[in-house]
Amino acid sequence: MRNQPAGVLTSSRERIREAAKDLFADSGYELTSTAAICRLASTSESQLIKHFGNKQGLLEAIFQYAWEQINPAVRLATESISSGRQKFQVMMEMVLNFLGKDEQLRKLFLLEGRRIRNDGKHVVLVPGFLEFVKIADGILQELADQGELAFPPQALRSAMMGAIEGMLRDKMLARSMGFPADFSDADVRSLCAAFFTASLRL
Repeated sequence: MRNQPAGVLTSSRERIREAAKDLFADSGYELTSTAAICRLASTSESQLIKHFGNKQGLLEAIFQYAWEQINPAVRLATESISSGRQKFQVMMEMVLNFLGKDEQLRKLFLLEGRRIRNDGKHVVLVPGFLEFVKIADGILQELADQGELAFPPQALRSAMMGAIEGMLRDKMLARSMGFPADFSDADVRSLCAAFFTASLRL
């Protein structure tokens, strides 16, 4: 699998998760079969069922694993920072850096993370994502309690996350489909910082 160091032996669970991440990102969740995942992972579909239950459970496991890497790092990086403004900026920078290191995961976050499925209602909201939302809301509520926010904390969090997702998605589409999105990663960071600053009471 792409991000697995050569020579490292992994469990069947890890191999399945990494194979699915690659195939979901390359071909899309709907068009990827469990058989193709297991072929790439050099294992059986019985192992996929044992570890993940089904394809939906596998997609959820990919997202949950990612958030399990992000959330502790964010908590550790922000716990010693006294300024709520700086905490939020550090958190956003860390998430952007994390997604910048893994193109396949970034594709899944942007295209599959909160897309409504065939049943018309199923959106992937894993516990790790909800924990991240709780972290973000806690920092913004701290700012609100100090009278520093011009908008409700949850509204600002949704707006910021939507803006980040939109810009990153458009950049991805620019590379793959020629979508007009002629701006850099530095522009994304600058706009996020400007958006956040404009939401504060100066």
